[in-house]
Amino acid sequence: MTDSSNSEKRGWFQRLKAGLSRSSSKLTESITGIFTKRKLDRALLDELEEALIAADLGPATAAKLTGALAKDRFDKEVTPEEVRGLFADEIARMLDPVAKTLVLAPHRPHVVLVVGVNGSGKTTTIGKLARLYQGQGRRVMLAAGDTFRAAAVEQLKIWGERAGVPVVARGEGADPAGLAFDALTQAKAEGIDLLLIDTAGRLQNKAGLMEELAKIVRVIKKVDPTAPHDCLLVLDATVGQNAHSQVDIFKQICQVTGLVVTKLDGSAKGGVLVALAERFGLPVVAIGVGEGQDDLKPFEAREFARSLMDVA
Repeated sequence: MTDSSNSEKRGWFQRLKAGLSRSSSKLTESITGIFTKRKLDRALLDELEEALIAADLGPATAAKLTGALAKDRFDKEVTPEEVRGLFADEIARMLDPVAKTLVLAPHRPHVVLVVGVNGSGKTTTIGKLARLYQGQGRRVMLAAGDTFRAAAVEQLKIWGERAGVPVVARGEGADPAGLAFDALTQAKAEGIDLLLIDTAGRLQNKAGLMEELAKIVRVIKKVDPTAPHDCLLVLDATVGQNAHSQVDIFKQICQVTGLVVTKLDGSAKGGVLVALAERFGLPVVAIGVGEGQDDLKPFEAREFARSLMDVA
């Protein structure tokens, strides 16, 4: 690895630590507050489990973490630092199987439907993904398929300009499936590597949204029977446990192949990513910790776990 890529990785790790500081501070304070240099007994384990649940890691994950701690250190004296280090190692092991980047298909274009509730950061995420893959030398195109919100179309155009990638857009109220068809036809003709299609996120009308997404899939299959190749669900980490119900709903609506977790710097609920990975086992392809163009990166389990537990 070159010095510049090492430096870039260190820079991202520092931003990730800073972005997760609210979550890690809450966990660190909870864990430290429980200890008075006492032996690890059942009561202490119960308190630790409650602290982990309060930090949005969820009951199943909390039980696994305290179980691993008990196996190693039960009835022995432990320090808060030792506990956080062991938890970080265990979380990294849990997350490692889901830390997968978006691998583009060998044929062009690789078509990705991007779904999520309005306000989750979906449109912004598409712009950042475009920049990420364009930076890797890929030819990227965006399709502004959330035609029910003029603001979403305009926002995607702005992100397209920033990233220097073409955006296929129509007027407000245009048929999203027709737009997706045109975008894929154009992307094939132009030898585009990656086509990212924005979609509506109006969950208050689940049946209508399901029908709309199904129509988009049917129509793009007329151009490429293998498309879409991925369906990424964008989740806002600040909603905490509500993210679970969003995954449940979108899994009913479309075949979700991966998650992008945004706004990890916006609250102390970063632990929800661990709970989601443990419950659903869906690949986490990228995470976001800021508003800048380069604040979305492929997910790395060890870095995340150590940042969450504030371990150097």
